[in-house]
Order: sequence, then C-alpha cells, then structure tokens
Amino acid sequence: MTANSHRQLDAADQAIIAQLQEDGRRAYGAIGEAVGLSEGAVRHRVGRLVSGEVIKIVAITDPAILGARMRATVGIHVDGSVQAVADALDPLPEVDYVVSTAGRFDLLVEVQCAGEERFFELLDGTIRTLPGVVATETFVYLKLHKQTYPWPP
Repeated sequence: MTANSHRQLDAADQAIIAQLQEDGRRAYGAIGEAVGLSEGAVRHRVGRLVSGEVIKIVAITDPAILGARMRATVGIHVDGSVQAVADALDPLPEVDYVVSTAGRFDLLVEVQCAGEERFFELLDGTIRTLPGVVATETFVYLKLHKQTYPWPP
C-alpha cells in the first residue's frame, strides 16, 4: 500500500488487530476464540494485513533498559528542503522518529542516547551542522508517564 491509499477494515480485522496490539505473540487459535473466527481464518487475515502493509508485527524494546538514559524530542527549523534534512537524519542510530510538521517546527525528531555527552555530540556536532538546519529546540524527557501503541484500526 502507498501512503496515499486507504483500506477499509471490517469488524473482524479490527478485532484481530486489537488482540495483536495487546500481545503480538498471541496464538492465532486464542485470537480466533476471542473474535469468533477459526484459527485458519485468523492466520489468513493476519497474513493479508501484513502483506498489505496494514500492520507490522515487531518487537518493542525498552530503551532505558538497553542503556538509552537520555531521551528527547528535537524540534528543527529548516531553511530549504525539509526532505533533505529528514533524509540526512534517517541513518543516525540514535534517531528513532522523524516527522515533518505543519506547526511551529518543520521537523520533530526523537532521539535516544546513552547519556548527555553523546546527546550533546549528536545535537551540536551532527544535527545542528546539517545543511538547511537553522535552529533547534530540545525537549528533554524527564519522566515517561505513558507510552502505548494501540492506534485505532
């Protein structure tokens, strides 16, 4: 599917997605029992949802447990091509989220680093030096109060 295509999901697809959002490893038989379908029907529907790029089933890690003690969102003002700056940020391993916005910033970038020193190097030595970046504003995470992934299907 392309970013501009749209797919209608029926009630069964939505129920399957809700089950997978609770536990991406839930057995198809258990999902079938919960949503009123056979295991085979669930397997077929999940396969169709994955191949159609409606869903991805992935492992989600806890950055703090893996050593990323410093997390922040960086708002970036760009002069020129926003796409060029977004493309330059893409390969940076500490950058896990880049979105173009129509608000106060041209880009919002989520970064996760082992500590303040690495964050400073990334911000001052890499992000601020990219061609087109004219200003940044940093929002350091003090405490994560809620993080969920159950976007409505």
